[in-house]
Amino acid sequence: MALSDPRPAPGSPADPLDRVHELVTLYSDPHASVARLLCDGHPSDAVAYTVVEPDLSATVLTYGRLRTESERFAAALAGLGVGPGDRVATLMGKSVDYLVALLATWRLGAVTVPLFTAFAPPAIALRLLASDAKVVICDDTQRSKLDPGEDIPADAKWQVVVSGSAGRDGDLGFAELLAAHEPGYPAAALGSDAPLVHIFTSGTTGRPKGVVVPTAAIAGCRLYAEYGCGVREDDVFWNAADPGWAYGLYFGVIASLSLGVPGVLLHAGFSAELTWRVMDEFKVTNFTAAPTVYRSLRASGVPVPDGLVLRCASSAGEPLTPEVNAWAEEAFGIQVHDHYGQTEAGMLVNNHQLPALRRPVRPGSMGHPMPGWSLRVLHEDRDDIAPVGTVGRIAADLTASPLAWFHGYEGDPAKSAEKFSADGRWYYTGDVGRVDEEGYFHFSSRDDDVIIMAGYRIGPFEVESVLVTHPAVAECAVVAAPDEVRGEVLEAFVVLQDGAEASDRLATELQQLVKKRFAAHAYPRTVHFVDLLPKTPSGKIQRYVLRRQRQTDPKAHS
Repeated sequence: MALSDPRPAPGSPADPLDRVHELVTLYSDPHASVARLLCDGHPSDAVAYTVVEPDLSATVLTYGRLRTESERFAAALAGLGVGPGDRVATLMGKSVDYLVALLATWRLGAVTVPLFTAFAPPAIALRLLASDAKVVICDDTQRSKLDPGEDIPADAKWQVVVSGSAGRDGDLGFAELLAAHEPGYPAAALGSDAPLVHIFTSGTTGRPKGVVVPTAAIAGCRLYAEYGCGVREDDVFWNAADPGWAYGLYFGVIASLSLGVPGVLLHAGFSAELTWRVMDEFKVTNFTAAPTVYRSLRASGVPVPDGLVLRCASSAGEPLTPEVNAWAEEAFGIQVHDHYGQTEAGMLVNNHQLPALRRPVRPGSMGHPMPGWSLRVLHEDRDDIAPVGTVGRIAADLTASPLAWFHGYEGDPAKSAEKFSADGRWYYTGDVGRVDEEGYFHFSSRDDDVIIMAGYRIGPFEVESVLVTHPAVAECAVVAAPDEVRGEVLEAFVVLQDGAEASDRLATELQQLVKKRFAAHAYPRTVHFVDLLPKTPSGKIQRYVLRRQRQTDPKAHS
């Protein structure tokens, strides 16, 4: 951690907002330099990351090495004509080259465009063309996705740089560019409004939209690590999310680098056994991942190592269902803290890990608003604050949210206007939920997912949370189906655990479970047993796909 930026001991601020204003001031400097804030200001011998391979061999990357190599690669990118504001895309796994590419891009004042390595060419092309990328840096294993075809234009304007073995004719080699340039390239200092990231939403509710993240947003990234995840100077921090998406990039890379704590990157796909081995071998103390990871660990049956030193576990990306914590407390002795955020805002509501903000975890709740954000539940049809316990639209009061930075989608004024009230006070998250008498927020659904049955508004997540407590259920999704009498009724799509068998009896058990554990009127009228659920590449269930499939071919789900 940079000596010029001392951080108070956990829990020490008398008022958490004091820390908010301190960080907002730091990252709002009109002469702010991203490279200095995230790299050069840290001791050169401090560990930035340990990059772990599938065989548990590892490369320790210090801030000194990261600075030197990013200076070399910044010079190389500048030689390709990249300058401040230009877009540089990364189609890369979690590697040393990936971190060097990011820092080099920011050292130039250029903007990173993250591309998830599981993307197919159509998703890649959409993002490259919409961002007007000047350079694409890719792993050799990803190079074929950039070949001209139905989606990738033959006359693409971007230059391709390949990490690993040789690419196509006309490509440039990452290692060769690095070796051909000297360190010492100066760090751009473009201030807080300069763009840092050009990322695209997951497309959960429509076509992906471009979000440009400014340097000032680092304040929220860092505060989430401190308050939400409770990261300390002596932690080994592992955010297992993929940096091709917001949670992995904002909080697995930007937040970690802003703090200067040692981080872990696993250069491999997910496996339960490997996850436990990395936690054990590299003494991870603070871990965060999507709920899918925890559910997969739970379902795997792989024993938890005896020597874990894990003290904090967090989750974000989709709601955390209650059965995960019942397992976690028994398996490794701590609860997983659920957190809620968005690509457009960062993290908004957390079950905070910082001792000064920690409250008892309430099953099904995503916690309390993070200091620096003012969250409210608004009525369905007007911008008035709804009474406690009422399901309504979750919105941020921008007049009292100093961490807010999103002003609209790149090149899409119509969609941008839908996110804000006419007077500019409210940012609409597009999510529906309620707040209880103790200020805990409870997620219900996306706006498009709400089910209205006989006048009752039902959030599918609350029903899904009950269904997954049944030992036969691995995961599920609940959607609306049209009904002549009630307007809409619920239908459930259920993926079973290995060894469980679909039957009418099991369907009835699940219906009765919802009646008993949630509400008699809100049980699924039909239960469909399916092999898998449609998901975004980041693992979020796409309920709208199930609704669309049902509308297209109702008999397929009867």
